[in-house]
Order: sequence, then C-alpha cells, then structure tokens
Amino acid sequence: MLDKIVIFALPLAISSILQQLFNAADLAVVGRFASSEAMAAVGSNSSVIGLLISFFIGLSVGANALIAMEIGRGRNDQIKETVHTVIAVSLIAGIALVFIGFFISKPILILMGAPQNVMSLAIVYLRIYFLGMPAVMIYNYGSAILRSKGDSKRPLYAMMIAGVINILLNLLFVVVFHLHVIGVALATVLSNMFSAGLVLSFLVTEEEPFRLEFKKLSIKKKYLIRMMKIGLPAGLQGAVFSLSNVVIQSAVNSFGADAIAGSTAATNFDFISYCAMSAFAQSAVTFTSQNYGACNFDRCKKVFRICMLCGIGVSATVVFLLVTFRYQAIQLFTTDQAVTEFAMKRIMTAFVLHFLIGSYEISGGALRGMNHSLAPAVISIFGTCVFRLIYVFTYIPSHHTFEALFRVYPISWVITGTVTLSVYFIVRNKEFRKIADRK
Repeated sequence: MLDKIVIFALPLAISSILQQLFNAADLAVVGRFASSEAMAAVGSNSSVIGLLISFFIGLSVGANALIAMEIGRGRNDQIKETVHTVIAVSLIAGIALVFIGFFISKPILILMGAPQNVMSLAIVYLRIYFLGMPAVMIYNYGSAILRSKGDSKRPLYAMMIAGVINILLNLLFVVVFHLHVIGVALATVLSNMFSAGLVLSFLVTEEEPFRLEFKKLSIKKKYLIRMMKIGLPAGLQGAVFSLSNVVIQSAVNSFGADAIAGSTAATNFDFISYCAMSAFAQSAVTFTSQNYGACNFDRCKKVFRICMLCGIGVSATVVFLLVTFRYQAIQLFTTDQAVTEFAMKRIMTAFVLHFLIGSYEISGGALRGMNHSLAPAVISIFGTCVFRLIYVFTYIPSHHTFEALFRVYPISWVITGTVTLSVYFIVRNKEFRKIADRK
C-alpha cells in the first residue's frame, strides 16, 4: 500500500506546489523587475484570495470523498450523477466569485489597512485575479473527480504546462510590455484557464462512469447535500482559517511595505511545505474513503499510519532544505536588504516548525474519509483560528514586534494537532466497533 499512496501523493504534491508557484512567480517577477511596492501589492492580496476561495475549494474535498466512497461500494450510476453535480457546482461557484471579488476588493483591502502606496495596485491585481475564478474552480473540482479514482497524474500534467505558460507570460507582460501588477495578474488568469481547459478535456474523454457530458450538467439535491456534509465543514474551516490570516496580515501591514513584501516572500516557504504534506492529507481522504466504503478497517488504519509518517517526514525534509538555503531562496524574490530581513525573521520564528501541521491535517483527512468532517473543522477553527485572533488582539498590542506576531503559528499547531489526533483515535475506535456490531 505504501507504493500506491506515494505514487498517488507525489503528483498531487507537485501539482499543489506548482499551483502555489503561480503566485510565487508573480512575486518573483514583480520583485525583481518592478518594485517592492508592486511586490507588496501582490503579496497583500494572498490572504484575501485565500479567504474568498477557501470555502468553495473546501467543497471539493467533499466531492473527492463522496465519489471515492461510491467507488468502494461499486455504485456506478451514482458516480456519474455525482460527477455532473460536482462540475455544475464548480461553474456556479466560480461565476459567483467573479462578482464577489470585484465588489469587495477595495473595501476589504481598506479594512485590512493596506498601505496607501500599494492600495491602488493591490485593488487592480485582486480584481483581475478574480476574473479567473471559474477556471480555478473547474480545475480543482475536476481534479478532485480524477483523484477520487486514483488519478493524480493528469491534474499534475495540466498544472505543469500551465505553470510554464504562467512564467513565460509573466516575463512577457512585465519585462517586455512593462505591465507590472496588471501583467502578472493577467498571466495567472490565462494560465488558470489553460489548466481548467485541459482537465475538462480529460473528463469529456474519460471512461464511464466518470465521463463528463455538458448536456447532462445539473445539480442533484441528494448528491449536493452529501457533498456539502463532508465538504462544507472543510470549506468553513478554510474560510475561517483564512480570516485569521487576514487579521494577521492586517497586523503585518502595520509594520510597513517592507514587512509585507518580506512576509509574503517567506510565505512561499510555508506553502511549499504545506503542499508536500497536504498531498498525504488528501491521500488519507481518498484511500480511507475507498476502504471505509468497503468496510476494510485494517487498511484504513494502515492508510493513516503511512500517510502520517510520509506526510510529516516529507514536510520536515522540505523545512530542513529551505531553512538551510533560505538566503539563496529569498534572493529569487527580492534583493532588497530590508525586505530580506523581515523574511528571515518570519522563517526562523515560524517556518522551522511547519511540519507540525501534519499532525492535524492528516488526522483530519482520515476523519473526513470516515465521513466525519465536522470534528476536525471545529477543532481547527478554535485551535488555529480563534486562538490566533485572541492572541493578535490581546498579546500583540503590548508586544508589538514582528517575531512576537509569528510565534502564534507554532503555538496553535501544537494545540490543534494534539486535540485532533486524540479525537481521531476516539472516533475511529467507536466507528469501527459500531459497524462491526451491525455485521
């Protein structure tokens, strides 16, 4: 089973990293070829973007788990109807986000206290970025369908090609046409459209019951409810988590444009480590769902052990490498000394313990695979969101330093991981006994 999980997780990790590198490429190009203000304008939007799309992306977790369970039960007719419901939901969500993003871009950036010297650029970037939301939703939901059947390679291929297109367009628009923030936003939108188009082409030529037929697109209530039962808590968790990051970003903004740019550059370290670990959390959802649907409990336990060891191990390795070569890596984004100093502070305060996230992400993924999505969501909301908000509003006013602000992350990881792991073992034992008694 180890080889199957690794073969599934590796393309998933690379795909997630490449998707994150869209924003990293934007930062690198504007940081090297434009200005620190342009870099801060792009960076100040990362938490806003996460807040607005996390809810809808969370629903794709429900789609993955739901289809995987039906595969384990061998229900082909229900798989087909679920596929068309999932894609219909992705289209509606993407279109809704286009309008939501346009109208709230300026108010939310003002609310966050974005510096005036980056405000206009940040608004332009955010509004253009959200024009590509239908493509982002289609790619993520379509990829969830493919991954539910164990295919994590083709979403990777789509993202790899789109990533190359994104970098080339960034250089063309910024270096050649001097479009700066507008250029990197357009490059991201166009590359997202390409990756979404490829995923759709995979689905329309897929074998039954996974084949997509546009004339059959509809939302079946029973499948939507089941998808939301699993995905809605994950989506709410992501949205509230992003809200806490918006508050923390607001605190970062108080340190000025250099702090924003430095923190944003260092955030890419977090995302790379997270993507490497998250691939095994998503693997835990898929493999646990399939084996749970087939009532193979021993394999469910084995999936958890493998995913936890591999996820934390890979994340710890990434952390070690990036911390060791942190100065060289930051130079990809900026050569400004003040910006670099802020980036180093964030890395050495929070990122060095980033692998601890695996303790609650992977155990939470296993819980969702057993159709228990609410518990990990509630724990994460209180452990990584509510706690951080309390910390920022009560501790930071009297300890207003950049390092003190980012200490909130490792503290919240330890709290959330401890509780989620405990709940996982309690729920697992109870659930397996209950189903065994029915037999």
